[in-house]
Amino acid sequence: MAPLALPLSPLRTSRERDTHPAVALRLPAIASSVGTVRAVVREQLRAWGISAQVCDDALLVVSELITNVITHTLSDHLKCRLSIGAGHLRVEVEEQIRARTLPAPRTPDPDEHGGRGLLLVGAVSSAWGVKDAPHGPGRIIWAELPARTEECH
Repeated sequence: MAPLALPLSPLRTSRERDTHPAVALRLPAIASSVGTVRAVVREQLRAWGISAQVCDDALLVVSELITNVITHTLSDHLKCRLSIGAGHLRVEVEEQIRARTLPAPRTPDPDEHGGRGLLLVGAVSSAWGVKDAPHGPGRIIWAELPARTEECH
């Protein structure tokens, strides 16, 4: 299934008004979707003039959040939304079916292959969290990053 970019109403916080329209993708919950979303996000951030450092951080966040949906839920598809407002970039990944537990950072053993994703998300984000999806049984995992502008590489 090819990714579908959907124009959405801009995401808003109570303290800021968005300056660019949001971008949304709906993809199958499979490993190859991670690369697809990374390419779309990189292109969009470049178009918005986001700095290379924020772009790299956003790509890490997107990769980790999507990988968590693929790994920890029984979702057939996922949605990724990206918006930029005055001073912040917001990334949202919506799972179709909830995992049995809430996403939470953990401290893996040094030899464990995985388990560091949300620690990384927390390290590069100014804030992140989880909320119920407005339609359906899924959840939305979101992160905000500062939206410094320059060219994304």
